[in-house]
Amino acid sequence: MNLLLLAADDASLTAAEQTVSDSTIGWVAFLAVIAVIVVPFVVGNLLANVLKMRDYGTKIGIVLFSLTLGLTPFVSRAVTGQNPLSAIDLGIDLAGGANMTFQVDRAAAAAEDKEITGEVMDKMVAAVGRRVNPTGTEEVTVRKVGEDRLEVIVPGADQEKVEQVKRDVTNLGELEFALLATDVDHSDLIDLARERGDESTEIFRDGKLVAKWRRSARDNEGNLKVFPGERVHTRTRTINGKEATEFLVVVDPDPKRRITGRLLKSVREQFSDRGLAVGFTFNDRGGYLFQQLTSKYQPRQGADYKSRLAVLLNDEIHSAPTINAVIGATGQIDGNFSQEEIDELISVLNAGALEVPLIKEPVSEFTVSPQLGVDVQKKGFTAIIIGTIAVFVVTLGYYLTAGFVADVCLAINIVLVLGAMSLIDATFTLPGLAGLVLTIGMAVDANVLIFERIREEREKGSSLRMAIKNGFEKAFSTIFDANVTTLITAVVLYYIGTDQVKGFAVTLFIGIIMSMFSAVYIGRLIFDIAEHKRWITDLKMFCIIRPENWNFLGKKGMAAVLSLILIGIGLAAVATRGADNLDIDFRGGSMVTFKFEGEAPPIEEVRSHLESQFEKNISLERLSVVDNGQEQTLFRMRTIEPNAQNVSDKIKEAFADHNFELVQQHVTLGEVVQIPESEAPTPDDEPADQFAGGSRIKVSLSESMLPNSLAEEAESALKTMERYKASDDLITASSVSGEGSKVNEIELSVASAVNAADVKTMLEVLKTDLEKDPHFEEINTFDTAVAGETKTAAITAMVFSLLAIIGYLWVRFQRVSFGLAACAALIHDVLIVLGLLALGAYLSGNPVGSILMLEDFKINLPIVAAFLTIIGYSLNDTIVVFDRIREVRGKNPALTTNMVNESLNQTLSRTLLTSITTLIVVLILYAIGGEGIHGFAYCLVLGVIVGTYSSIFI
Repeated sequence: MNLLLLAADDASLTAAEQTVSDSTIGWVAFLAVIAVIVVPFVVGNLLANVLKMRDYGTKIGIVLFSLTLGLTPFVSRAVTGQNPLSAIDLGIDLAGGANMTFQVDRAAAAAEDKEITGEVMDKMVAAVGRRVNPTGTEEVTVRKVGEDRLEVIVPGADQEKVEQVKRDVTNLGELEFALLATDVDHSDLIDLARERGDESTEIFRDGKLVAKWRRSARDNEGNLKVFPGERVHTRTRTINGKEATEFLVVVDPDPKRRITGRLLKSVREQFSDRGLAVGFTFNDRGGYLFQQLTSKYQPRQGADYKSRLAVLLNDEIHSAPTINAVIGATGQIDGNFSQEEIDELISVLNAGALEVPLIKEPVSEFTVSPQLGVDVQKKGFTAIIIGTIAVFVVTLGYYLTAGFVADVCLAINIVLVLGAMSLIDATFTLPGLAGLVLTIGMAVDANVLIFERIREEREKGSSLRMAIKNGFEKAFSTIFDANVTTLITAVVLYYIGTDQVKGFAVTLFIGIIMSMFSAVYIGRLIFDIAEHKRWITDLKMFCIIRPENWNFLGKKGMAAVLSLILIGIGLAAVATRGADNLDIDFRGGSMVTFKFEGEAPPIEEVRSHLESQFEKNISLERLSVVDNGQEQTLFRMRTIEPNAQNVSDKIKEAFADHNFELVQQHVTLGEVVQIPESEAPTPDDEPADQFAGGSRIKVSLSESMLPNSLAEEAESALKTMERYKASDDLITASSVSGEGSKVNEIELSVASAVNAADVKTMLEVLKTDLEKDPHFEEINTFDTAVAGETKTAAITAMVFSLLAIIGYLWVRFQRVSFGLAACAALIHDVLIVLGLLALGAYLSGNPVGSILMLEDFKINLPIVAAFLTIIGYSLNDTIVVFDRIREVRGKNPALTTNMVNESLNQTLSRTLLTSITTLIVVLILYAIGGEGIHGFAYCLVLGVIVGTYSSIFI
């Protein structure tokens, strides 16, 4: 009794401690929220009092509040001992992971008479999302692609995780509770099943399904989970040369009365005398039906047997418990489950069954190992740092004091962008990093517009205070119009683009909003405070280009000829290349990553050998990764060849007769050891362990592999022999040494059904197969149908962007001609850049191309994002001119040549300075940003130059 009281006291103390702990955490969280919201405004008002500018307390508080929000994700991680940069989520192209596209099995759906509708696909997205992310805490994305496909994105995943996701996604998850037929209760069904013959698997009566033959599931060791018992009706038949025992399962002829997983309310892990089990609770309907079933077949007085349930998952019997009493809404499934099976089963059942089945293998799969992101991350972040420094230096050097204010605003802008992306859990992709650099470059534009307006006001004789006031007010409409049109592009990109392009769109969208806030609001606040406190009495700036009376429209004929020549030559180059203009994103194909033994050859030499086999239909990237502290060089090749095996054969042939050789798998086979026979005798109704008396072999590999992958290769080798073609689960694999998902030593276990001679043959075939092909770090495929839809989405994005821009400018400037004129300039810019992209690819193979760092550029999704960015950037320039034309014209109904020339002259300084600053940034991105964004940056370099030219002359 004393022990019980003591235990109760301990439990009470533990509960009390837990309550105090939870309460403390709650109060800490509450105080932290209050601090983030309240403290900035308190400090802002204190600073305003110190500065004797009490009216500015709220404004200072808003700035401090925004800074606090931006810094919170990074500071909170630093305080808890984490890396502050871990607050930024990286996409699969930077952190590794997988992007898989699964397609609905239309044939299977049609056989089940299920339609594939938008509502069905939405339910599929929800079900798959619950499966791959049951807790909602993992960074997994599931979304609909096209009419009958699902895209699953798992960042940071290794190959083991990818394989698990595949199983979770494609597992149909059909749970069913039924009865095993007995010769006492179901003699009529048994007679009917006998009449139908051994080939029938479903038994119908009067057109309704009343019974079906089903096999038992097997555990991880290959043993059956369910065994025949007394009175239970079974049959043994030969399937593909192998004997199998099947149970006759009773099915309710009324589909509405069948007890399925759709009636489950919850599923959970439990323990039973047989180990791990699955506990379940039905909803009201399910509880009623289950009670009816178990009540009907509960033990009868004096009966010498008990009825058995059949618990089927995906049409395999996982458990067949006896019915000992009436069961209501709650029960338990015993099935000799492993922990992995339990976790997967609970995840699938809680997520719900799929509305329609999916094809097991993804139609497209893009997998990047986490190590491959090292080179991309390093170069991308280096480009960001250098680009940012370059912008700071140029702005400070040209605008002096005002430039310092602009640099402060830019620094705050970067903090706000990164903080906002962290707070909304946005993902940084490779194009997203490029978008951040571009945002920094374009953010200068708002400051330039303001400073040039302040300069104009000072030259008119305005006081510094009035010049600041008028400068900000007059520049605001231009800044607003220019940024809204770029936001339109970002929104279209987000809704139509893929995951990588979405990352770019989010970065661009947030960057534009934050740059407006930092330049217009924070910049104005700093200037107002500095001027009121007399910290600045004048704003001196350099002025390289002063407004002149240049007749730009007088050169329109020359500009038209130049543009037509550039467009004509470019389009000719595009037409000549034909389909080669498109990357595999839009054509379908394969991507492989490989490396060489010893020192890596130059990329030009690698490309030359590959082109001898692939007829120049490739793109090649050089990657540097760190593995076990050593830097290794890898090469990633994309080709339109869709067959992965053909790609492997051609790569092997390309380097067959040369001094450098590809890394290949080297296999060392250990001695074949017999697995001991089972010592414990088995009951008559239970089969022996199929691996007892079989063979065990240790396999050593020069290049690490997944144990499951080696087992699959061994199964394939075994099936080269005719008698094993239809056999499954005859080989298992387990790790012998090594950590992680991939290991170098694996032990194969072969079932006793495979004789010693066949084991030897299988091992010889396995060794030959593994050593005959190069060892690839990645082999990814891109389905042509998915590529076609991607191309359609890209074209749609371009068209919608142009239409939205025309509409906005029409409303804003009250004339459709402004919108059409802007779009004419945009189409002009895109056509020229498209042509120069093709010309750059042609020049990439000669010395001039090498000096200019040209490559065989092809149009892919990042390039489309670049085109849309060019549209936004060019439009930015054009709107600045349009706003000045509107101002110069005033209320004059006529628009003259002199008005346009005057507007162009007045905005020339701003146009050139912004273009130079942005050009510096994108040139840095082009030079050191890495292979992954080289084509993207090339288009932006051309876009800045062509956009500047078109905003003046076109």
